[in-house]
Amino acid sequence: MKRFDDINVIPLIDVMLVLLAVVLTSASFIVQDSLQIQLPETENTSEYVPPEKDPLHFAIDAKGQLFVDEKPTDYSALSDLLSPLDPETPLIVKVDDKAEFGQFIRLVDALKVHNLTNLTFLTEKASGNPN
Repeated sequence: MKRFDDINVIPLIDVMLVLLAVVLTSASFIVQDSLQIQLPETENTSEYVPPEKDPLHFAIDAKGQLFVDEKPTDYSALSDLLSPLDPETPLIVKVDDKAEFGQFIRLVDALKVHNLTNLTFLTEKASGNPN
C-alpha cells in the first residue's frame, strides 16, 4: 500500500475561494444606516438609482437634528457649506417620518437660496395593506 506523506490542500483552497466569493458579494449589498431614520411611506415611488457624481447627503432625524454626510450640522453653518457647491451637484435628502415639517422646509429653503435643485427625496415604498 502507498503511504501518504503530504495532504492535498487543493480542494480546501477551492472551498475557501468559493466562500470568499459568497461573502464579498453579499457584503456589498449590506447597507447600514447609522442615523436610524424611519423614512415616510409613499404609494407611488420609483426605485432609487445612485447618481454617477458623488452626492451630498442631508438627513433630518426625528428630533429635528440636521446631518450632512452623517455629521451633525447646525442650520447657521449650512450657508457656508452650500455656497461653493455647483448647482448640478446631486443632493440626497432623508427626513424621518416623525420630524417636524418646519425643519424640512428650513433645509429646502436653504437649498433654494443657493439654486441647488438637483434633489432626490428618499422614501419607503408602502407595503400593500388589504382592507
